[in-house]
Amino acid sequence: MLSWLKLSPHHHSGRLKSHEYTSYLPLGILLLVVGLSLIAYTATASSPPPQSSSVGLSGIMPGKPPTVAAIIKSPDTGSHSSISPLTVSGTCPAGNLIELFKNDIFAGSTPCDNSGNFSIDIDPLVGQNTLIARVYDALNQPGPNSNSVIVNYDALPTQSSSLTSMSFGGSQMLLNTDAVFRGTFPDQELDIPIDILGGTPPYAVNIQWGDSNNKVMPRDNNQTFKAGHVYKKPGTYQISLQASDAAGRVAFLSVASIVNGQPSAATATSTGTISSNNLLVLWPLYTSAVAIMVSFWLGERREKRIIGKTITQIPPLQHS
Repeated sequence: MLSWLKLSPHHHSGRLKSHEYTSYLPLGILLLVVGLSLIAYTATASSPPPQSSSVGLSGIMPGKPPTVAAIIKSPDTGSHSSISPLTVSGTCPAGNLIELFKNDIFAGSTPCDNSGNFSIDIDPLVGQNTLIARVYDALNQPGPNSNSVIVNYDALPTQSSSLTSMSFGGSQMLLNTDAVFRGTFPDQELDIPIDILGGTPPYAVNIQWGDSNNKVMPRDNNQTFKAGHVYKKPGTYQISLQASDAAGRVAFLSVASIVNGQPSAATATSTGTISSNNLLVLWPLYTSAVAIMVSFWLGERREKRIIGKTITQIPPLQHS
């Protein structure tokens, strides 16, 4: 027999190879990652769903109050006017509310627009008016006062009737309210308290709500009363109040009102049911995949042992 002619184990003789075709390590890592993801998904799906009566809450942490003051540019200080309402305008830090005061009495409010300007019509007092504008942020934190502007209101005869600048017991009529920068929500009624100072009853008060709606309210006395309105959309609205009395005198007031976005009630949706259904399918599939991999791994190890024992029991080949 030639020396090069010798038998070697056949490919299918059962002799083990040093490297298995099946790699269990990458498959095990993959199943581990899938298992961790499935655990996280289960924890999320198991959290209690929102109740039908619950609402989402959000808040604003108080920050520093405004540091930039508004500047009144019109009218000029020392000027005279016989027109009411009087337009007051100037510059301001954008995104804030501007409240105007005449002789330390609230005269009206308006938002500062995106270009950093404001303009508001006020009803001045008879005689000298010291005008000051003050900046307020969304949390109603006041900023510094503006420059002081002095305007003399030379009332017409029907409006003056020998009144002093701070007398409300005579014939001059003014409107006042504490509903400054009031916040409400769409489809919820906003109530504004209104005071009529001076004048001769009966009165008629016309309220323009800033959304193309107005309301006329007759009053037979000057006691505080409330006017209500429901806004349909969120936004900033300029409410204009104008009153007239039996003698034909007119009073005017303009205030800003903020209508916030409507908080919708969080309702229990089908998300929880869908998540539960997914879990009923995913966990059995994952468990089956792990069981299959373990079964193949144990089966291969068992086959290795059996084949190893079989090979050791085969007698060596006899060469002639």
